[in-house]
Amino acid sequence: MSGTTPEPPARDPRTLIPECAGLAREAVLLAPEPGEPGMRDSSLGGGLLWPADEPWPYCAEEDHWTYGSDPGNRTPIVPGAVPMVPVLQLFARDVPGWDFPEGKDLLQLVWCALIHDGHDGLVTPRLYWRTEAEVMAGALLAEHPGVSEGEYDEDNMPQPSTLSPRVARDYPRWIDLPAKARESWEPRLRSDSGGSLWPADSHHVGTKIGGWPAWTQSADWPDCDGGHRMEHLLTVTGDIQLGDCGGVYVFHCRRCPGLPWDWRFDCY
Repeated sequence: MSGTTPEPPARDPRTLIPECAGLAREAVLLAPEPGEPGMRDSSLGGGLLWPADEPWPYCAEEDHWTYGSDPGNRTPIVPGAVPMVPVLQLFARDVPGWDFPEGKDLLQLVWCALIHDGHDGLVTPRLYWRTEAEVMAGALLAEHPGVSEGEYDEDNMPQPSTLSPRVARDYPRWIDLPAKARESWEPRLRSDSGGSLWPADSHHVGTKIGGWPAWTQSADWPDCDGGHRMEHLLTVTGDIQLGDCGGVYVFHCRRCPGLPWDWRFDCY
């Protein structure tokens, strides 16, 4: 026998710290799997249900670049607009338990698949809320503009995937707990061997809507212009290689007109 005592299995955080029960949030885990999603399917990296009379978004920022085929080589992109790529499409019918904004039942996320020095070194996302029936009432864009090799960074291109959403209870990571809570709970979360009993599986890391951000670094919640702390809307991570195993976190404010939103990125 080794003489070491194994850590006890992870437990529900409500058992370890009853006060944390009020921190639980409902998340919808999207569980992408490589596939061939259609325009009317919820998907990661699939085609989008896009109105034909609405211009496809392009990125014309001067500071974007790519590593190209050589990870050690910075390759500038010839100035000009580069088409953004589809990242996520979610229909309300496919994400049970999550409330879409009033009158909206379709969420779409695109980004520029290049690297941007002025934006935490990664993508520049754009978020769209739509009503499926309104889009279907008009002509549809048959195919979005493609990006050619050299116009994207391979790590930032999501593989076309279908989604299998499921609802889960999501707790914050330790770094997202209030400072006073961390101070008072920490002694109760120490095992005899000195390890932490905070259950890692109480927080879901992966692409999801709702719940808590899957931070890999310090928490960095944005505020809207109205001074409200935004709520977590989306995490995209784990199913796509973003930088050094990082994630993109999208936030929005339901309290202000126009549904203002913002985003953050972090990596190891």
